[in-house]
Amino acid sequence: MPDVCLYFQVHQPNRLVPYDFFRIGEHALYEDDGLNASILNKVAEKCYLPANRMFKRLIEESEGRFRMAMSISGTVIEQLEQYRPDVLESFQELVATGGVEILAETYYHSLAFVHSNREFERQVEMHLDKIGDVFAVRPRVFRNTELIYNNAIAAKVETMGFDGVIAEGVEWTLNGQSPNFLYRAPTTARVKTLLRNTGLSDDLGFRFSDKSWKDYPLTPEKFAQWVMESPGDVVNLFLDYESIGEHQWEETGIFDFWEKLPEAVIEAGAQFVTPMEAVEFYRASREYDCHFITSWADAERDLSAWMGNILQQEAIAKVHRLEQEILAVKDPDLTHTWAKMQTSDHFYWMSTKGGTDGNVHSYFSPYAGPYDGYIYFMNVLADLQIRLRRAQEKMGMRSIPKPL
Repeated sequence: MPDVCLYFQVHQPNRLVPYDFFRIGEHALYEDDGLNASILNKVAEKCYLPANRMFKRLIEESEGRFRMAMSISGTVIEQLEQYRPDVLESFQELVATGGVEILAETYYHSLAFVHSNREFERQVEMHLDKIGDVFAVRPRVFRNTELIYNNAIAAKVETMGFDGVIAEGVEWTLNGQSPNFLYRAPTTARVKTLLRNTGLSDDLGFRFSDKSWKDYPLTPEKFAQWVMESPGDVVNLFLDYESIGEHQWEETGIFDFWEKLPEAVIEAGAQFVTPMEAVEFYRASREYDCHFITSWADAERDLSAWMGNILQQEAIAKVHRLEQEILAVKDPDLTHTWAKMQTSDHFYWMSTKGGTDGNVHSYFSPYAGPYDGYIYFMNVLADLQIRLRRAQEKMGMRSIPKPL
C-alpha cells in the first residue's frame, strides 16, 4: 500500500486600491492595506488558527506519525508579520513540532521562471533566506508557484541544489501512468519529481461539500480506503490550506474530517511521509517528460489562468520589462514594490474565462471585473515607472529635461 504525502499551500496576495488615472505621478500608495488586513483576519480565524491548532495536536498525539508539508509565500509571511504576529507564531509552533516540512518557492508567488531566469533565482534565494529567518529551516524540496512545471524547471531547480520538485500530475503527460510514483525529468540526473494525485486531492479540496457528488458524504474511513486501494509508492495530496475552513466552511464538517483522517489512514496500515522523506525513501522509477508548461490551475492545467488573454499578457510582459532598470537603481523599496507587482494573483484576476473556471477567478478577485483589475494594475505600473525615472535622474542615470 502507498504512503501518504500531504502538502498545503499558504499564500495571500497584496491587493491594489482602485488606482485611477488621475493618481499617476502623484500617489505612491498602491495597496489596499485595509482590505488585505480584513481578508487575512478572516482567513486566520476561519482557517489558519484552528487548522494550525488541530494539526499541531494531531502531530503531537500521534508522536510524529502524522506528518505534513507547507509552502508559505513571502507575501503572506510579510502580512502576518504586519497584521497578525500571533498567527505567524502559531505557524512557527506547528513547524517546531518536527512534523512539518517547509518547502521552497518564489518569494512573491510569481511566474518569474517563465520570464526571467535572474529574477527567478533572486526570488527563490529571498524565500530561502526568509524561511531560514522565520522557521530556522532550509528547504530541500521546491514547489513553483501554483505547481507551474516543465522539464526546464526540473533541470533549473536541480542546478540550484534541490533534491525534489513538486508538480501537477497532468493526465496527458502521464500517458496512462500513475502519479503515485516518483519520477525524473529527462533533463535531470538527480532531482526527483513528485506528482499531485489530482483526483484524490480534488476530492478533498473541491468536492468534499458537494451534495450532488455521488460519493457525498465523504468519511475519513472511505477516503483512507481509496488511498489504500491506489497503486504506487506514495499518494501525493497537495491542497490549498484555505480548503480547510475557508473554501470548505466549518459547517461542512471539514474539521471533523481532518481530525479523524490521520487515525483512519494509520489504522488502514499506511504511513504519512513528507516530500523530502518520499524523495529519500523511493527511487525515481519512471520518466516524466513534460515539454509544455503545466500547473494545477483551471481545467487546462497550463498558464492560461494567468496569461490566457491579451490583458494578462500585456500586464505581465510590461512589469518584467522593467527588471533591468529597477534592479540597476538599487533602491530596496522600489525593487520590493516592483516585485510585489509580479505576484500571480494580479494576472489571475484579469482572466476573462467563463464557466466554472471563470466563477473561481471571480470568487477570488477583489475587483468588480477583470478590466478593473487590469486598469488599476496598469495605472500603478505607470506611477511606478515615474518613480523609477525620478530615481534614475537623482542618481544621474538619466538626464533631467530642461524646462521649455
